[in-house]
Amino acid sequence: MNVELRHLRAFLMVGRHRSFTRAAEQLFVTQPALTRTIKQLEQLLEVRLLDRDTRHVGLTVAGTRFYEQAESAVAAVDRAVSSARSALPLRLAFTWLLPTPWAQDAIAEYERLGEGPVTLVRTDEPIDALLRGDVDVAVLRDPRDVPAGVRVLPILKEQRVLICSTRADLPRDQPVPWAALDRHPFVFNATTGTVGPWSWTAGSGPATFVETANYDEWLETIAAGRGIGVVSSLAAQRTIHPTIRFVPPRRCSPELGVARLCPRGPGSDEAAVRRSEH
Repeated sequence: MNVELRHLRAFLMVGRHRSFTRAAEQLFVTQPALTRTIKQLEQLLEVRLLDRDTRHVGLTVAGTRFYEQAESAVAAVDRAVSSARSALPLRLAFTWLLPTPWAQDAIAEYERLGEGPVTLVRTDEPIDALLRGDVDVAVLRDPRDVPAGVRVLPILKEQRVLICSTRADLPRDQPVPWAALDRHPFVFNATTGTVGPWSWTAGSGPATFVETANYDEWLETIAAGRGIGVVSSLAAQRTIHPTIRFVPPRRCSPELGVARLCPRGPGSDEAAVRRSEH
């Protein structure tokens, strides 16, 4: 019987949250991948562990018994691993605003498992930092131009919102069509931004682009009324500025992908990568 530790961790996470979606977020895997892992486990054990439909996930009688034993087994493995090695910090790079609550939950879970402390590193060059070995893992929105030496693992998706000066002539109480961006100068962060000239095909999109070099320049340029921008809806929750406002776009606007990046190949710290994938 080839039951692996990953099977047990996947089952315990689903059983704990009673949700495949939430469990997949906590395990940093896609929901289809998690579903396959649970199906493999049930096939190996030849027993159904979960009752699930479109709105509910619960443990079967066998699943309840197995949950208790699996929890003890995984805890014993974690204690054994922790006793055999020194806890090393995991250096987590980010460019701006770590996704909430994913990042906070993931950090707490990582440290709860006794893997070591998580050190946060704010940088405008997360991919370069990975390749240099300055950090072990990075969280990045809509990563572009990722070299072959970096592995990209999707985490979740965020909604986008428009951001503008309080003096801008965008409507205040109704969504703005994505196509309406063409009528305004567009401010983009060339270093870590997620929407810029590269987001439109040649000959389409805003007529004027205003380039900035980092998040703070981008924010203040918009506040000064030089144009509008697009950002994660998380910014609307966590950014306070007296001369900017956020406007929801129409539903047709594309979602913002958030991914976890790890180095791979010769020269990478594979131990740190494996620790980050718990």
